[in-house]
Amino acid sequence: MLLELKRITVPAGQKILLEDVSWGEFEAILEELGEHRAARIAYDFGILEIMTPLPEHEIDKIYISNFVEILLEELDIEFCPLGSTTFKNQLMSKGIEPDNCFYIRNEARVRGKNRLDLTVDPPPDLALEIDITSRTHPNIYQTLGVPELWQFEKGKLKILVLVNRKYVESASSPNFPDFPLIEVIPQYLDLCKTEGRNKGIKAFRAWVKENINI
Repeated sequence: MLLELKRITVPAGQKILLEDVSWGEFEAILEELGEHRAARIAYDFGILEIMTPLPEHEIDKIYISNFVEILLEELDIEFCPLGSTTFKNQLMSKGIEPDNCFYIRNEARVRGKNRLDLTVDPPPDLALEIDITSRTHPNIYQTLGVPELWQFEKGKLKILVLVNRKYVESASSPNFPDFPLIEVIPQYLDLCKTEGRNKGIKAFRAWVKENINI
């Protein structure tokens, strides 16, 4: 399978599915693909998906990640961003690579760790998925116990919160309950794209400062 995998090219915005992939094969494929790659993977009970994002997917990911970091910085909350780290749990037969993720409440529990194992370590507190290519897999995040998942699709932000082991859509973020992010993040994302990254980021930071403890 690894030899065949090397011959596969996944165009940007496209994905391939491999069926009947054992956990051992999944681990071997991850090793073969390496960490520094454009493709993202998802594994769910023997089905492996490999997807290569579109350029606009990456742009939205970076800006929305910047917004999350600004919120955490201005609120003086320690956090650990782990990007597209592979999160997996063999006992659950699940694996996923978010577009970005953050340890916030559990930051101290993973501080300084180079490798994470979700059979013993907590999942990230917040995961981001940019859904331009319909890639998101909320069922995997849900099973892995990720408390909060942001999905951004077609200019709209959706916040999913884990309640009794199931995701429910929420009007606000548990990590940032005092901020109307569903309305505001798309506005500042558009500002970054139309007026420039620096102007948009500075404006968002100013907005956060103005709205702290209002």
